[in-house]
Amino acid sequence: MQLEFENSAGESIVLGPYPYKIVNGGGEDETEVDNQWQKSPYQDGETFIDNTLENGVHPYEIVISANSPEQLQERKEYLCKVLNPKKGLGRLRKIEAGTTREKDVVSDFVPKFPKGTSNRAPGFQRCLIQWTGNPYWQSLEVVAEPLSAFVPKFQFPFSFPVKFGERGSEANLYNDGHVPCPIEIEFNGPAVNPMVTNRATGEFLRVTQELNEGDKLLINTAEGRDRQIIIQRQNGDTENAWHYIDIWDSTLFYLDIGENVIEYDATAGGTALVNISFRKLYVGV
Repeated sequence: MQLEFENSAGESIVLGPYPYKIVNGGGEDETEVDNQWQKSPYQDGETFIDNTLENGVHPYEIVISANSPEQLQERKEYLCKVLNPKKGLGRLRKIEAGTTREKDVVSDFVPKFPKGTSNRAPGFQRCLIQWTGNPYWQSLEVVAEPLSAFVPKFQFPFSFPVKFGERGSEANLYNDGHVPCPIEIEFNGPAVNPMVTNRATGEFLRVTQELNEGDKLLINTAEGRDRQIIIQRQNGDTENAWHYIDIWDSTLFYLDIGENVIEYDATAGGTALVNISFRKLYVGV
């Protein structure tokens, strides 16, 4: 197993191989489940309703090795610098038996260096670290699919009657992760009332304003700090664009597990593309 961590300042460290070796088989990744139950009067037992996952907790014990006390001190200080909790969220990447996943985490405490001859010497120091973060691990691969609201059909030469094109294009997006996952949508102008529909669920996301030539409307349906709806103008300006969305009927939907048929349409400007991308989510590595 190997861990790679990069903090918000771009400082990074690799744990697993020398000189920061993970010991005792690594940490026990812990994600508690909060099961919701309901009990009626005189009911034997309880009825399961649903559950939610708590944050994932990732404790590890490592051994820092060095050729001299001075080098050991430098490596301890660098570990503390990279894992400084005051730097907020960082990116943890876990590599296990050929599988790589990553997630946003924050250090729960400054690295701990136990005392005693069994924990330290001039050439080594045991250390305890722990991160907490989102319960889900993300795939590294970003799956992307472009769609157009007008699909050309004719080829030259042709004879009448001829079918020049049809409204809307669709793509089959397959989510073989462990849970539904958010999507990122990029609407490109010019387009009038562009709409993306998940035919598997009937959910849709509709823009109720006109996008001008060169405009890009970017939507991320994830929960928390990653959720956004912004527009990038041709001149480089960026602005909040929640008012571009039909908030009463639209849904910032996720892709269900399995096959999702996504359709794009627009009332005008149908040759403009919309790009849909997503990363799969996993409950463990």
